[in-house]
Amino acid sequence: MARESKTVTRSGTAKIRVRAAQAVWAVAALLALVLAVGALLVAIDQTNESNGLVRFVLDLADAVDLGVFDRRDGVMTFDTDSANALVNWGLAAVVWLVIGRVLERVIRP
Repeated sequence: MARESKTVTRSGTAKIRVRAAQAVWAVAALLALVLAVGALLVAIDQTNESNGLVRFVLDLADAVDLGVFDRRDGVMTFDTDSANALVNWGLAAVVWLVIGRVLERVIRP
C-alpha cells in the first residue's frame, strides 16, 4: 500500500514539473518573440509612436532586453537604429531561448 502511494506522489510531482517546465519555455519563447517583432518594427521603420500596439511592443522589448542588449547602446553599435535593433535584440532573443531551454531541462523530470 505504501509503495502505491509513493508511485502516485511521484507521478503527481512529475506532472507538475512537466507543466512548470512547459510554462517556463513558453514565457521565454514569448519574450524572444517580442524582441524579434520589436526589431522587425524598427527595421522596417514602422515605429509609429502614436500607435498603441507598436508602443507597447517596443516598450516591452526595451524592458526584456536584459539591459546588455539595448537597441541604442548595446553589445554592438552600428550607424543605424535598425541595425542596432536587429543585432542587439536578435542576440537578446537568442539568449532568452537558451535560458528558457536550460531552465526547461533543469525543471523537467
